[in-house]
Amino acid sequence: MFDPATLAEPIVQAPLAGGPSTPELAIAVCEAGGLGFIAAGYKTPDALREQIEAAQTRTDRPFGVNIFVPTPEPADPEALAPYLSRLEPEAGRQGAEVGEPRFEDDHFDAKLKAVCDTRPAVVSFTFGCPATQVFSELHEHDIAAWVTVTSGAEAATALAAGADGLVLQGTEAGGHRGAFVDNEDAGGIGLLALLQLVRPTTSLPLIASGGIAQGAAVAAVLCAGAAAAQIGTALMLTPEAGTEQAQREILNEPIPTRLTRAFSGRLARGMVNRFMLEHSDSAPIAYPEIHHATSPLRAAARRNGDAHSFNLWAGQAHELAQARPAGEIVRELGADARRTIHELAQRLDQTGR
Repeated sequence: MFDPATLAEPIVQAPLAGGPSTPELAIAVCEAGGLGFIAAGYKTPDALREQIEAAQTRTDRPFGVNIFVPTPEPADPEALAPYLSRLEPEAGRQGAEVGEPRFEDDHFDAKLKAVCDTRPAVVSFTFGCPATQVFSELHEHDIAAWVTVTSGAEAATALAAGADGLVLQGTEAGGHRGAFVDNEDAGGIGLLALLQLVRPTTSLPLIASGGIAQGAAVAAVLCAGAAAAQIGTALMLTPEAGTEQAQREILNEPIPTRLTRAFSGRLARGMVNRFMLEHSDSAPIAYPEIHHATSPLRAAARRNGDAHSFNLWAGQAHELAQARPAGEIVRELGADARRTIHELAQRLDQTGR
């Protein structure tokens, strides 16, 4: 079963569901010695299977697939109605219509079957911890199962259920929060604090995620007990990523980020834009219903190049993203991390004499 300690470079690509994730990006990361990921979120099971098989024909390196754990219960329709009304002018602005706020499970069972059939090295889960039998099924197919966690309590739940590794998501991370329950309005836990809380509780691999964009940051999380650093925003300007052009043009600008439910009904970190400022305070906790409701107008905004009207998911260090091939970034991060750790060891030796 896959162990991240075997990677040539201690780098895991964040799944980046919803656009930036491509098989080309995953392959490039793998070929550079890291662990690439294919995002299953928002894809049909057939499309997921095609992308996994495409990656397997172009690299013999291990890679992972990320799957969303379904929301347990639908949102109250009465709680949705006011926000849906607010979206009507937004849809009109883009020449679109508000989508159907439907509740569904993102084809969880079919996607689980797809990964069991195709057998990627790792399957990671976001938005919750699956049932124990899910871990057993993956283990029967020699697939390592990781769970994204945002607190010590979630880590304990995932370990008890049978996880082989934990993706520790600090609040600095871009995109959706992986919390089991969407109640992190207080702000969540930073990555280094989370590593310190969880590392003493398990010897299993920890993958550190959130605001990592330079080799020194990779070194920091390795020193704090992580087996590897997961990077996402740092890869969004690479030619292999499917990042929208409108976001590419502003990703390096010093635009603040914040958490919002405005686009999907679930907390996610993105670059602040007009849509976020105008709708965050009124957005209900309602995923995936709000995701589906805003999907047509967000798609239209992308086609229109209107960066003020679709989600600009990004972590807190987004200004450091580089427009270079993904393989170069992965190898450089690994080399810089090793150099940083070596220099630090020398400095500590000198000061300790």
